[in-house]
Parts: sequence; C-alpha cells; structure tokens
Amino acid sequence: MNLDMWVRALKAARAAANVSQEGLAGLIAWSPSLIAAIETGRRRPTMELAVAADGALGTGGLLAELLKEADRERGPSWFVPWRGYEQEATRLRAFEPCLVPGLLQTEDYARAVLSAGGLQPPAMVDELVSVRLERQTLLDRTDPPQIVFLLDETAVRRPVGGPAVLDAQLGRLLEVAALPHVRLHIVPLNVGEHVGLGGGFVLVELADGEQAVYLENSARGHVVNEPETVRFIDRKWDSLLGEALSTSASLDLIRKLKVTP
Repeated sequence: MNLDMWVRALKAARAAANVSQEGLAGLIAWSPSLIAAIETGRRRPTMELAVAADGALGTGGLLAELLKEADRERGPSWFVPWRGYEQEATRLRAFEPCLVPGLLQTEDYARAVLSAGGLQPPAMVDELVSVRLERQTLLDRTDPPQIVFLLDETAVRRPVGGPAVLDAQLGRLLEVAALPHVRLHIVPLNVGEHVGLGGGFVLVELADGEQAVYLENSARGHVVNEPETVRFIDRKWDSLLGEALSTSASLDLIRKLKVTP
C-alpha cells in the first residue's frame, strides 16, 4: 500500500463523517494548512495525526493501521518482506563485519553510508535515511525484542563520514548498549580469519517459533527461512560469538576509540 491510498482513505473517512479539511483540523488541533499539505502529497502524515484522525472520524484505528502498512513498504521493494520480520521479532541477532548495523546508525553515519559514491540522488538518500531512522523505534518499544549486536572491530574503527561522525556513532553504540534488552559484542582484529568475513547477516525469531535470516549482497537483500540455511547461519553466529570480546570488554574498547567524553 502506498501513501496515495492512505490519503484516499482519509478523504473517504472525512466524506463519510461529513467533515471538511478545516473541520478535521479543528477536531484534532492541527492546522488546516497541514491537513491540506498531507492530502495533496506535500507532507507525509505522522502516526500521531493518523491516531488523532481515527478518533475524530470514528474509523476504529483504520488510518493508523494503513499508515503502518504504508511505512512498512517504504524503501526498496526487496526490503519490504524483511521489515515485517524485523518488527515482529521477539529475538534478533545481527552481525556486521564492515560497518555499524542500520538499527544502530546515527543520522549522519547513515547519510554517509547511503550517499557513498554518489550512486543515489539526494532525494532518495533523504528517504532511505528517514526509513532507516524509523526502523530504530524498534529499540524503544514497550515490548522490544531481545537483541544482540555482534560487530567486527573494523566496523567501529572505519571513519565513515569522518572522525566526528564516527565519534558520535561510537557514543550512540554506548547509549544503545545500556538498554536492558540489548547486548553488544566486538570481534577483535587479532582474531584474524573468522566465519563472518564473507558478509553480515541477521537472525530473527518470531513469537510462533518461526526463524528467518536476512542476507544482503552489494545489490539487494533477501529473507531466507529454509531450515538448513537458518541452522548454518546459526552455527556461524555461535562461532563468531565464541571469538568475540565480552560485553564489558567490548564497551571498554569502544570507549577507548571514542575521542570526546
């Protein structure tokens, strides 16, 4: 579902309730100009507005659900299936050999990654950065999954965006690692070769016991839930975790790399 369909649903709900743009703005304490901008596609609706409009128009949560669906479909089409798994996960384990995972990236770090090489036009970079930051609300949910991040030391040393951007990113890692449902480990450089050098991956478990893996190459990513592949990646995870520093030692390393207090 795209936002055009969401706007059509909003207009239909207004018509059914016999409420004008100005009337809706008054009911939900938003400006009429903002409602008009949203209905003409010049502004993106927020979840706060969708929830308020549901209440004012008596749509029973429909607009909020439709906006959630539209948000899931933002970004590359091949990424859409994974967003559903990511949002529904009860347990998530992510390994990255070269860079900080998207769920942990600051805005500046994400922008540097997504704009590298000038392969994406600025408008697309803006959209992809926005999607990446929205995904991070997973970390702050009232019912977040248990998450373990496993990073190669290369990922926390590479100066993506420059030294200042990396320094802020290291600070973000320390903040997230302090959350009770998050653990972070670093695989040190002195390990040498390890089973993760071929690329990163994410393992998820859902409430019903389903397991899946997200794998990404230089062009696209895809979801795999074939049991044999999931078991193989799970074995890779165990091997990497066995090579990694403890959580406390990993955080000490990040603090040593961080320049500013």
